[in-house]
Formats: sequence, structure tokens, C-alpha cells
Amino acid sequence: MTINNSLNSSISNEVDSIPKLVFAAAKRHGQLIAIEDGEAKITYQDLPTESLNVSRALIAFGIKPGDRVAIWGANSGRWVLAAIGLQMAGAVLVPINTRMKAVEAAEIINRSGAKLVFSVGDFLKSDYPGELAKLFTPQQLSIVTLTPRKGEPLDICCDWQSFLARKDSIDERSAREIALGVGADNLSDLMFTSGTTGKPKGVMSRHGAIIKAFSVFVKTLGIVPGDRYLVVNPFFHAFGYKAGWVSCLLAGATILPQAVFDADDVLARISQDKITVLPGPPTLYLSLLAHPQLASANLSSLRIAVTGAATIPPILIERMRELLGFKVVTTAYGLTECGGLASICGIDTDVATIASTSGRAIEGTEIAIMSEQGEILGANETGEICIRGFHVMKGYFEQPQATAETIDKDNWLHTGDVGHLDKNGYLSITDRLKDMYISGGFNCYPAEIEAVLIEHSAIAQVAVVGIKDERMGEVGCAFITLKSSAELDEATLMTWCRERMANYRVPRKIKIIDAMPVNASNKVVKAELIKHFMQQ
Repeated sequence: MTINNSLNSSISNEVDSIPKLVFAAAKRHGQLIAIEDGEAKITYQDLPTESLNVSRALIAFGIKPGDRVAIWGANSGRWVLAAIGLQMAGAVLVPINTRMKAVEAAEIINRSGAKLVFSVGDFLKSDYPGELAKLFTPQQLSIVTLTPRKGEPLDICCDWQSFLARKDSIDERSAREIALGVGADNLSDLMFTSGTTGKPKGVMSRHGAIIKAFSVFVKTLGIVPGDRYLVVNPFFHAFGYKAGWVSCLLAGATILPQAVFDADDVLARISQDKITVLPGPPTLYLSLLAHPQLASANLSSLRIAVTGAATIPPILIERMRELLGFKVVTTAYGLTECGGLASICGIDTDVATIASTSGRAIEGTEIAIMSEQGEILGANETGEICIRGFHVMKGYFEQPQATAETIDKDNWLHTGDVGHLDKNGYLSITDRLKDMYISGGFNCYPAEIEAVLIEHSAIAQVAVVGIKDERMGEVGCAFITLKSSAELDEATLMTWCRERMANYRVPRKIKIIDAMPVNASNKVVKAELIKHFMQQ
């Protein structure tokens, strides 16, 4: 079964790139605040000038259209300015995961050919520039610090203000001409995937695809001028970048960056900063719901939430509406290789469908379910989710073989995700192909088991992994964290599971732990859980 939605973008033809979007947003939204980072506030009217200052400094540095420029730092207002500025210079954004070690970041810098890196001066008790300085000479790389750096000065880097002083040698008019020359087919970013199945691969995306896809995102969710969007999802990820600050620019909303997720801080900011939009992975909402101060928190400003995962437990949707106060709760699906968005559930969809699906293909996109033999399957048949449309990546950077293995001859992007489409085209995601395990000859999808477990009143979070077993081949191991003050033992939970699941799906091992290991995107790192189990 194939679902094909025709494209009917609300964005005019003149706005086909992020630089052009910034100029257009300045005319549309004027004195509204575009970026609010602590005491620093930039209006939409001033955003083009602030961004062009970065662009002029980069041009003076020698950055030319097509060059790659990396950013290695936590969410901040300057991160956004650096990204827009480099894109105005015609350069390609290379976001780097903040949890990477310097040697890992250096590999991405080398592979992308980045000539300059914007980096934090200090983050998570690490000296990012200092660590990079051990791996590069000033002739090989230049670093601009977005935040102050402690310690001895480094020849390889300069601070933000010293960098911006370079702009004076380039007039704003010529920089503006370069920015307006950036079009739909120009590369916007080179985002390196997580590398769970090998070395990270650089996904090449285009400006026009971002504008078209996330115009649909903004329209579907009902984000409007003046909305206040707390962007907790990291900017190095499509959820924080494209569904985050770019979507704010499309809507005229205020970007409020959050450097790292901390439930205490986020609860306080919702009240203090009058947050209206708060997307995130299920882990984010589960952490807030399990917070001991939830009942006394002022969450009255919250309006819009959007999440996504293999399966969203219906009870989570209910709790988000009832306990967090969201008026709009919906789900979406995407991956880096398709720009971060492939399907979304309309807010007027019934609750059961929102809870059980990731919506329908966005405009201009086809979604098909394929068998292992490459045959398109019918409604409600489970197979690999494949995507075809305007936002599918140009390819993996300098890896034609890997590109050919992922995008077939008919231009279908093979996602590696498992799911099915119903007769109305709503997509249900079962799991990742690599996460599925086979127990006694039965296919077991962890997300389906997790959806049952999370309904237990004592459980805050759960993650299920497959582990080796001599008799069954593989069995499930469930890692559990409990809600504050809740009590639950493994034997009791095992009995509870047997009453609600087929025997082959019941986890054979249950581990109650204090906290889930998560990455910078607040997603549970199951490899760490498996490692934990093997050490027991």
C-alpha cells in the first residue's frame, strides 16, 4: 500500500531558503521577539542584521558558498545566529553532537572538510576548544567560542566579539546579495547520523525541503506569531533544529533555547517564561509527569505538544492532556535522511488514532510498506517503512555506495523502521528492524511491550531489550524506573505482565534501576542497558 499526498505549500516561491525566510520574517513579524536567551533578546526586525554580521565575519574569514562550517555546542541564541549567518554566507551547516568526545568531533570535522567550528567555551565540565586544540593546528582549523572560555588563550581560537569585529571589512550590501542567492537546491546542512550500525554518515539536505516540510509542521500544529517555544531538543538534531528554531521562524514564534534537559529547570521555565509550545521525545514528558513537584507547578500556559517514537502509549497522551494541561497533543515521524519529518497526525484527529499512529504522509510525500523482497504490501501488513518525496536527502556525503544501499532505483528511502499503514493511510510504527528480537520463533517488538508496561501505575519509564537465551534464542529484559515514592517488586510485575500479554512477549528478566541512560536528545540508550545487564 502506498500513500501519496500532493504538495500545496503555503510558503510563497520567493521563500525557498533559510536566509530568505529570515528576511521575510523580519517584514512579517517586526517587533516580535525572535530569540530570547536569558537577558538577550533579538526582535525579528533586527534578526537579519545580527545574522548578516556573522555572515560578513565569515566571508572576511574566507568562507565561500559550499564550504562547510561546524557548530559544536549546546542550544543557545548564538548557536542560532551562527547557523543562520553561515547559511547566509552560502555555507553548509555541520551540527556536532555535544555528547561526543573531541576525537569523535574531530572525525566529523575532518570528514566534512569544515574550515571553522563554532564551539562553546565550556560545557558539561569540558573544555571543548582546548580538547580540539590538541588534535588540530591553527593552520588546520579555526575555532570561534560562543561562550567565554577559561584557561590560557589558544592560538587556534578567538572569542565571539573578536570574531564579529572582522565584519567591518565586508559591507552589508554584498553579504546580503550572497544570502539572497541561496536557493532551494543549495545544501542547507550536513547532519551526521548516530552511527549505531557503523561510522556516522553525513546526510545532505537542501534548503527548499526544510521550508516546505516544516511549513506543514507549523500549519498542522497551529503554531502562531507570538507563541513561546522552549526548544529542549538539541539543535544538532533535526527535532531541535528544523522542528525547533526553523519552525519558530516560519511561524513568528519566539525561540527560547534550553541548553540541557533538567526537569526542575523546565518546570520552572514553563511558568516563568510562559511557554506555550514544548515538543519532545516521550522521555521528556515522562520525566515531567514523574516529577514530585508536578502538582504544584504552574503549567497553565502550555498549549502544544508533539512527540514521536516507535509506539506512543495511549496512556501517555491522556496524562499529557490531563496532568500537563496540553490542549494540542499529537505525534509525528521522521528521520535525518528525510529531513526529520515524513508524517504527522492532524490535531483534529481522534485521540485513539493520535495515540496509536504517527499520522499520515505530509504533503508531497509517499509512504509505502515493503516486504524483505521489495514488494509493496497492503493495508495493515507489517514491513519496512519506505519514503519517497521532495525532502528525501540528496545522499550521504562522499558515500555513493551507502546512498545506493539506502535509496533504491525507484527513489524509495529505506528507513529501517518497521510498521504498517491502515486503510486511511495512517502510519503505525512497530519498531526499528534492529531492535526486534525473536523469542521462541515469535517476532517481538520492544515498543509494543513497553506500551503495555508503562500503563502500570508505579512505573515512570521502561525500556525493553532482547538478550540471548540458550533455550528461546532471545528473551526480553525490561528495565524499569519507578515513580517517586512508588514500590514494586520484580515478581509482582512479572505476574501483572502475564495477565496482559501473550506469553512470548512477557519479559523473562526485569531490572528496576534508578535512572535510564539517555543521550543528548533525551532518548534512552539501549546499548548501555544491555551493557549494564551483561555486567550483572
